[in-house]
Amino acid sequence: MRPFIPRRLEQIAFGFLLSCLMSFLISGVSTVLTLGFAPGFLTSWIAAWLPSWAIAFPAVLVVAPFVRRILHRLVLPEG
Repeated sequence: MRPFIPRRLEQIAFGFLLSCLMSFLISGVSTVLTLGFAPGFLTSWIAAWLPSWAIAFPAVLVVAPFVRRILHRLVLPEG
């Protein structure tokens, strides 16, 4: 597969995919714990996931720089 995202958009694409996958997994777990694998489970999961993703994506973009700064202070340099 050829790359198609410009380098300048890499951080946004990272946040997009990270927030998509994390919110998908967490909303799935929450839905299973609440409903079990009942009829309508998939519809309920998607209904929970989409608004979660709408919050998670901008949150990741805002929080990631702070996390990077914190880790930069905590991680030992190589060498």
